[in-house]
Amino acid sequence: MIYKKPLLYAGCAAGVLALIAWGGAHWVNGDGVNQYTNDAYVTADFPTVAPKVSGRIDRVIAQDNEQVHAGEELAHIEDDDYRAALDVAKGNRMAAQGDVTNLEAELARQDSVIAEARAAVLADQASLMFARQNAVRYRNLSSGGAGTIEQKQSSEAHEKEAEAAIARDQAGVDAAIRQVAVLKGQLERARGVLVRAQGDEKQAELNLSYCTIPAPMDGVVGERGVRVGNYVHPGTGILAVVPTHAAYVLANFQETQLTKVQAGQRATIWVDTFPGHPLKAHVDSLAPATGVAFAPIQPDNATGNFTKVVQRIPVKLTFDANQPLAARVRVGMSVEANIDTSSKPEGPHANDTRYVWQ
Repeated sequence: MIYKKPLLYAGCAAGVLALIAWGGAHWVNGDGVNQYTNDAYVTADFPTVAPKVSGRIDRVIAQDNEQVHAGEELAHIEDDDYRAALDVAKGNRMAAQGDVTNLEAELARQDSVIAEARAAVLADQASLMFARQNAVRYRNLSSGGAGTIEQKQSSEAHEKEAEAAIARDQAGVDAAIRQVAVLKGQLERARGVLVRAQGDEKQAELNLSYCTIPAPMDGVVGERGVRVGNYVHPGTGILAVVPTHAAYVLANFQETQLTKVQAGQRATIWVDTFPGHPLKAHVDSLAPATGVAFAPIQPDNATGNFTKVVQRIPVKLTFDANQPLAARVRVGMSVEANIDTSSKPEGPHANDTRYVWQ
């Protein structure tokens, strides 16, 4: 009898431990309907604000942790050099525009130049006809003894002069016609220079506008590292704007927990910062791969000894609307998440074939 009680106590203790282990497993992994994980955190999609041009910061409007709206000025780069560059670009564009206008006028005037040259040829042809008639007349007079040799030679010289005038003025017509092609080529080149000058002016305008650094979206200023007097370069982050109103939860569930999980199912979020105040949420979507699949160095199970490890897949959970406490949630906070797999999928992604996972 003295040995039965210790055995009884040991049996009861083993039973209690087994019950605790069973309950703990259900609490940690879910009971088949409710899938739970504490491997979760709050995040948001936010950009790092960076300037597009280089220069010295002459004013900083945004303050640490300040709420800003899309388009509001956050900081400003000294713009004297960019204003001067814009003035130069405008001058170059105006000069190029003047060249185009001048060549267009010359090309339009070329028709009258050609017409004038052709009229001169017609006049030369009339003069040649008269000179030839005089030459024939004086040759006849000279052969009959009625005219002098000097008159004959003079008429023949006038005839040759008229022929030379026709050749000269016809060459002028040909040159005027060829000049049309030359002017057209010069005009096309001038127009190209104008387009380039207009592009330079537009780029100068953009560079000047880039001196004002705006907020890319509504959100809260964070990681502000810019101060007045700093020299910044394009692409170098100076601060971040975090859209806390669009924060969501990334919960890493074990692969064995996702059998019945679907986009649109109800979820509950417990934020460590606000104990006892659960937040309502919905399953937005499931990641296309496990976390290890995106690791820089992935495990190679084909070599060495293999040890099977349950993988985790990120699940995106979005907060339901009309929850004042959700506005106080900050990116990076630790949370616990539970998905009710018995709930009917609802919400924007519930029936969207791009997100449904069954």
